[in-house]
Amino acid sequence: MKRILILRCVIALFVTSATAQVAQIDFSNTTYAYGIKPSNSSNADIEAAYTSWRATFATACSNGRYRIKFDAPNETVSEGIAYGMLLSAYANDKVLFDGLWLYYQDFSNANGVMHWKIRECSEILGRNGAADAELDAAMALMVADAKWGFTDTIDYEAAAKALIATIKRHEVEAGTHVLKPGDVWGGSENTNPSYFATGYFRAYGAYTNDEAFWNAVADKSYAIINANLTKQNAVYNLVSDWCEADGDYSEIVPWAFDAGRSYNYDAARTPWRIAIDYLWYGTSDALAYLDLCNAFVNAKGGFNQIFPGYRQTGTPITTAFRDPTFTGAYATAAMSVTNQNYVNAAYAELKRQTTSAYFGATLRTIYMFVLSGNGYNPIAFQDNGNTLGTASPETVPFTIFPNPTAEVINMRFKTADTHTISVLSLQGQSVLQYVHTGGQFTLNVGGLKAGVYFLKANGSTQKFIKL
Repeated sequence: MKRILILRCVIALFVTSATAQVAQIDFSNTTYAYGIKPSNSSNADIEAAYTSWRATFATACSNGRYRIKFDAPNETVSEGIAYGMLLSAYANDKVLFDGLWLYYQDFSNANGVMHWKIRECSEILGRNGAADAELDAAMALMVADAKWGFTDTIDYEAAAKALIATIKRHEVEAGTHVLKPGDVWGGSENTNPSYFATGYFRAYGAYTNDEAFWNAVADKSYAIINANLTKQNAVYNLVSDWCEADGDYSEIVPWAFDAGRSYNYDAARTPWRIAIDYLWYGTSDALAYLDLCNAFVNAKGGFNQIFPGYRQTGTPITTAFRDPTFTGAYATAAMSVTNQNYVNAAYAELKRQTTSAYFGATLRTIYMFVLSGNGYNPIAFQDNGNTLGTASPETVPFTIFPNPTAEVINMRFKTADTHTISVLSLQGQSVLQYVHTGGQFTLNVGGLKAGVYFLKANGSTQKFIKL
């Protein structure tokens, strides 16, 4: 991926009754290793979406803490904190990010995960964790590590690795690799496909040198999705909100809409989760699911004909309105195709659809970040061996692409001098070495084992992933 600095601005926003400054917002607009982006997105769109979301939902507590307002504005849920961490990390909004992470920690249980619902800044309303919050928070910490490193009092790398270890211990069912919906419940008898962040799982594995475990969690996630679609005779991509690991409907969520048997507000996030796996890693399982998503959109007549919720037969739950929660997830799935007009239409419809609801407004902003290239893989996105927030494109002596890669990496140098090129393992051992004269070089890495490596040349080091 090549980092292009697009936007750096300073703006002031009113948050609750106080004025909070958003400093050095930085939208990177990356090109992903796989898929295509809409050509009609703009910097102004992304800035407007983020600043509006921040002004509406982010509010300060005391001692530097921030929370994200839920549907009931005096409540906050762990999912919202994690969404806010993702958005503020990708936007380079360190003040908000740090405040949200401190809030998360203030309300963590004995397992190290945040209680799922809090009243304002003090009272626990819903105890124990929701796994999707942990997944997004861990990824946000990885982005923060890539951007800022260890600054002030927060060691983002240590925090990310600790949270990933907590997820592994408490939110993945032992012996099955089934993702649990929380730290104290669920597993094979009940899971939530919209939590299956398969691209995150691969990134966790590379980040913690635990690829075998996390790839197995990703593989199990696809097995559950496919089992659910098959057993329930679902059309296209319409996985149910909740299910058992064998694809049957869950018997322990009677409180959920339709007892968890429809493609409703939980399941709506599934295309976005799977799109990340394709954009970052080009995974064939991800592409197969995204193909179903795109076939569904085409069958319904386009993105403006997507409604909020469906039975697994394809019948809409309501046609009274549209909701970016659903439309935007399908828009991210559109990035897996090669039809630029189709992707542009997806973006245009998402931009048109606005909402004041916490869930839809927050996800709309996340989807717009992904579509514009601001939902990148932090492992594959390193400039000159520095943190992302401080590296400048002008100081990077070479760029690399694609990243991740299975076979070759192209290196593009700023000069046509003679370059000594080394590929190093995570332990710093040289595994490949070349001398090349010229401005561009194609490096064959097909013989390397899958994992994370460093590419060193001209005094600069960049990280890449070998698939």
